[in-house]
Amino acid sequence: MLGYLLRWIATLALAFVAGKLMAKIKMPSILGWLIVGMLLGPHAIGLVPQKLLDAGGYKTIIMWMQCAFGVMLGTELIWKKLKSYGKALVVTTLTQSLGTFAVVSLAFGLIFTFLDVPIYLAFVFGGIALATAPAPALSIVNEFHAKGPVTDTLLPMTVLDDVVGIAVFFTVNSLVAREVSGGAVPLYMIPIMIFLPVIIGAVVGCPTGLVLERCSKKASTLMVLLSGITVTVLIGWLFNTFLLSGIVLNYMLMGVSFSAVFSNIVTPDRLSEISDDFSPILGVCLLAAIVDLGAPLDYHLILGAGLYTFVYILARAFGKYFGAMSGAKIMHMPDTVRKYLGLTLLPHSGVSLVFTGIICATLSSVPPLVQTVQGTIAAAAVINEFIAVIAAKKGFEMAGEIC
Repeated sequence: MLGYLLRWIATLALAFVAGKLMAKIKMPSILGWLIVGMLLGPHAIGLVPQKLLDAGGYKTIIMWMQCAFGVMLGTELIWKKLKSYGKALVVTTLTQSLGTFAVVSLAFGLIFTFLDVPIYLAFVFGGIALATAPAPALSIVNEFHAKGPVTDTLLPMTVLDDVVGIAVFFTVNSLVAREVSGGAVPLYMIPIMIFLPVIIGAVVGCPTGLVLERCSKKASTLMVLLSGITVTVLIGWLFNTFLLSGIVLNYMLMGVSFSAVFSNIVTPDRLSEISDDFSPILGVCLLAAIVDLGAPLDYHLILGAGLYTFVYILARAFGKYFGAMSGAKIMHMPDTVRKYLGLTLLPHSGVSLVFTGIICATLSSVPPLVQTVQGTIAAAAVINEFIAVIAAKKGFEMAGEIC
């Protein structure tokens, strides 16, 4: 296991260097991280083998890091700031997420009608498509210090988008399971999967906030913060292992809730100090999360991409962009939000691969449908992520929020 750990550390070091090289040519570092993850993953050179990706210890580390980069999102959920967005944020989230679900489901529904493929598979693609992967956009915000209306809207929106994505996807998963007579997540579990991570994070975040308000030194701040994240992950792991067999809670949501609570307890100046102290750790967590996202991607799938893959990418992009534009226009949000928010919502692959694994387990009794979903989403993950990262950076640039 030590050998695998050293391989992983070497991969992160190479990814860091690749990110610096990308920055030299004015591209987001995340592209270098993704490329290294994919090239050194099990489908290429194999420095990061599948055995490592499947190891329980590795998955625990990634869960901790998911919770840790959720902390960045949570620090944006300041009640006074959210009140200034209020209804506009909720409406725009719903138009872009549910709009994407509708557009992708309709596009595949029309195709499947003529190809005699079960229509419920169209809703599977819609359910996978609506969620947004927060890590790529967050890494761009973190790297280029993006500030402005688009950034301020995107960060809390990724949290709400994740909640909507979980609710819609697992509803679709349960309904499809009834169609194919396979296993299912009971409908009553959906609110538990959404609210339990929030409760866990909040329960740990409250005492953490009280302690953080009183300590001022960097070392003690980091010790309290890292201890809080670890306790949050441990509680989530205990629920997953002993009480919710077969159900995986969202550790990013735990981190978001954890930091949202303490961020509303401490003063604004103290929160700024905490964020500055945590920034180096956040950078490492984002690097590891993006490498982990790229490692399972098979670059060979680009060559095998077919009609379904391109329909999926184009329909999802259309739904995200025009859904965000419609919501922002209805709610009279700033012009930059209306024009460019949709571009920052295009990154997707981490969430799509997780959802694909779940739905393929549900469809296991119908192997041809499993192959259709796996092939389409895997190829789309490879192609879309590179396009999406460039588009997201361009969106921030055109909005005037990064130099």
